[in-house]
Amino acid sequence: MNFTSPRRRFASAAVAGIALTGLLAACGGSGSSDSESKASGPVTLDFWGWANGQEAVVKAFNSSHKDVQLKYTKVTDQLTMQKQLTNAVKAGNAPCLLQNTGEYVTSWVSQGALADITQYVESSKDEFNPGSWAVGQVQGKVYGVPTASAPAFTIYRTDIFEKYGLQPPKTWDDFIAAGKELKKHGIKVTNYAGEDPSTLEVLAMQAGADWYSIDGDSWKVNFQDEGTLKAAKVIQEIIDNDLNAKLSFADYAAVQRSFDTGATATRQISTWQMSGMVQNFTKSFGKWALTPWPTFKGEAARTPAATNQSGNLTLVSEQCEYKEQAAEAALWMSTDTGAVKTMASPETGSGVMPALADSESYVSEAISEKLLGKNYEPAKKIVTDSLGTVRTGWTFGPNWTAMFTEMQDEWAKVVSKKQKVTGLLAHMQEWTVNDLKQRGISVKG
Repeated sequence: MNFTSPRRRFASAAVAGIALTGLLAACGGSGSSDSESKASGPVTLDFWGWANGQEAVVKAFNSSHKDVQLKYTKVTDQLTMQKQLTNAVKAGNAPCLLQNTGEYVTSWVSQGALADITQYVESSKDEFNPGSWAVGQVQGKVYGVPTASAPAFTIYRTDIFEKYGLQPPKTWDDFIAAGKELKKHGIKVTNYAGEDPSTLEVLAMQAGADWYSIDGDSWKVNFQDEGTLKAAKVIQEIIDNDLNAKLSFADYAAVQRSFDTGATATRQISTWQMSGMVQNFTKSFGKWALTPWPTFKGEAARTPAATNQSGNLTLVSEQCEYKEQAAEAALWMSTDTGAVKTMASPETGSGVMPALADSESYVSEAISEKLLGKNYEPAKKIVTDSLGTVRTGWTFGPNWTAMFTEMQDEWAKVVSKKQKVTGLLAHMQEWTVNDLKQRGISVKG
């Protein structure tokens, strides 16, 4: 699955309208007066991000704005961003703007790292699809401007499937069956990186799980609900039957080579991951096609609310002196036609679907004809249909960053067959509840 690095069209980072007491132990807000945010002369705003295409967008912004300039620093990825921002906040030198993904918003708000920019951006919310807009909200306040939606689908090697008489999998049962047939020929059906538990996250989302929810004035934690166990069963069967490669994204070239050479035949991805394929492949252009995300048997199509792969946001830090200018710059980067097209393209940007209300009109920008060849036109409908089946209502808890880090260690044990997925879930249930309690956050579970 390998989603480490955006998020969702319809997934709420937190539930609005619930009293803060007990939910966010040290919740921060913009608090300070914003009278200082209007500078008398040109200002420079530091902007940290990692996505391909951002440097070009920053250059275009700087060329078209005289009073505000952006100074861009490229960070390795969103996990590195967690560490760097935490250190910067402690040191009092956080950047004004930063890119990250929706699952970390609640955690950062609870740490007082993000500014409430509602007053500067609320009037623009109708330009965005409702789900993407919700990604940047906590308790009804806006902390970031969304930059991406998250259609998700399977991309597969048509030549390999045709060679072995396989049809693109419609269900997870079909996916496992295809994996068993491909295994006979030395081919893996998917890749599970040992450091990336987002595979479990997205399948749980699709199956209707809710790891975090709000019950009264407390958080409720449940890593062992019916949906999560359904997802765990699929993953465990893939691992038990050795249908997955185990390539780490620490060797990104090796991962891409595995797909390009046909050693691994499918990926469940969003549009942004195709940009990496386009930029790294040499052998398999035109041999790929899209098919809908597999369903659980007997269930209607449901695209997971995605994960940390597509729900990108441009966030404003609480330490920013010029919050209003920063918020306006964030809006420009998400709404300017040229900037949006740059980021949507898998060649010039990251292949992300915009978070705009009319994001479907950018499908042709976000998928690669070079990669898909004759399958390019049919792929447009797959992406558009996916946008209409993204699951709603997934909530990220206030300790998501720490929880995900702990899950990485447990997932590595699962991939290496040192424990079962159910063992991981039992551990995460106990660990997450205890961690929230230690933070002074009210929790049930």
